[in-house]
Amino acid sequence: MTTSSTRLRKVILPVGLLLGDTLVAFASLALAYWLRYASPLGALGLDVPNASFATYLPLLLLGVGFLIAAFAWLNLYEPHLLLRNFQGISLIVKGATFWLLAYLSVSLVLKFDPPISRLFVIIGFFCVILLMAAWRTLFYQTLVRSPWRDRVRQRVAVLGWNDEARALADELGGQDAHPYRYCGAIALPDDQATRPMLGGFDDLEGHLRRHEIDVLIAARSDLPREIVVRAVEACERTYVEWKVIPTSFQILLNGLRLQTIGRLPVLGVGTLPINQLFHRGAKRAADLLGATVGLLASAPVIALLAVLIKRESPGGPVFFAQPRVGAGHRVFTLYKLRSMLPDAAASDGAAVSTPRHDPRLLRIGAWMRRWNLDELPQYWNVLCGDMSLVGPRPERPHHVAQLSAVIPHYLPRHLVKPGMTGWAQINGLRGESDLVRRIQYDIYYIENWSPWLDLQILALTFVRWKNPE
Repeated sequence: MTTSSTRLRKVILPVGLLLGDTLVAFASLALAYWLRYASPLGALGLDVPNASFATYLPLLLLGVGFLIAAFAWLNLYEPHLLLRNFQGISLIVKGATFWLLAYLSVSLVLKFDPPISRLFVIIGFFCVILLMAAWRTLFYQTLVRSPWRDRVRQRVAVLGWNDEARALADELGGQDAHPYRYCGAIALPDDQATRPMLGGFDDLEGHLRRHEIDVLIAARSDLPREIVVRAVEACERTYVEWKVIPTSFQILLNGLRLQTIGRLPVLGVGTLPINQLFHRGAKRAADLLGATVGLLASAPVIALLAVLIKRESPGGPVFFAQPRVGAGHRVFTLYKLRSMLPDAAASDGAAVSTPRHDPRLLRIGAWMRRWNLDELPQYWNVLCGDMSLVGPRPERPHHVAQLSAVIPHYLPRHLVKPGMTGWAQINGLRGESDLVRRIQYDIYYIENWSPWLDLQILALTFVRWKNPE
């Protein structure tokens, strides 16, 4: 579940670093310009005509864009790097090297006015590394000395107790600035531990909630299947990351990534591409553009449908508002064109979805639902940031509680924003369709997301917009 600490770690500080990197990158290239053209160092290079700062400014901005794109491509803005200064600087060096080669290559292929000075690019490379390293070190030193340090550290609990668990606890316990903070171990039924435990496995979900655990690491990979299933389901219900120390891992699962925590290798599900900062920014930009165009284009249709709704049912509102569960299990208000009688909501407490021939449906409402036109106002939800153009369809809070209790792996749908359309919908899984299959398609979308998959879904939505009769 989303908390202020999670938002600080995953959004506020990474975005702050992104903005700071952008400013420092511009300052670095501006310094490189001054060193090339206004200092004695410039005498080493060839004269370049029309090289005033004003004429060079577009080249500086292009260089900044290349730099930030390289850093984002290297995942420099992932939350786990906030307290890993050395790793961050290493990625900056890699990104600057990539930028140096790419910028020089572009300058050889394309003709710029004024021409790009090769000496400027080389000086800029060193300026970027030095100033970025200084800025990142200042940020790191400020963060580790601030009250925010513990808020950006992920709280770790270990499931089971053995030598690996003890080594992990000792490693994390001795580093106050480690990205992971060890909170304790949860005892398995057959554990014979001497160290105090957070509690027993029987109340695993309660322990995860009470101690606000972010990551649960299984100390053994040979756990009985029923233990693993119960642990994974508890993690899903509490939005806790599940990882395993691969002491004797015999099964390789798609999506697992090997990383290190302290000196120990840990196997777990890596950061999903859809949740990486650069991809989230690109998806949000596409949502803003698409929702703006969609809202403007659909405004005349919405107005006409509003007139038809009021003509058939003058006693109720045109728009229908309903709470739905979005990303991070946050409840938001979803908007639709009203397709039912004004008092229909009073008798709608048990149905997961409205039957196709429900007697409460208006004539215009049934027609709108057939073509999904009642959902046009959700472009506003997309503009507000509650939804995306593409993603799993959102459900009502009490339906989420019911469905998550009977459908395996239901809650991970809320790792991403819900969408106006989705992979399940274009594959015919709408309304009263098989809910288990719909969830499987939603999870497939989350695990396999790419900009091209979103484009494919949007294109197919217009082809498969009509619901079956």
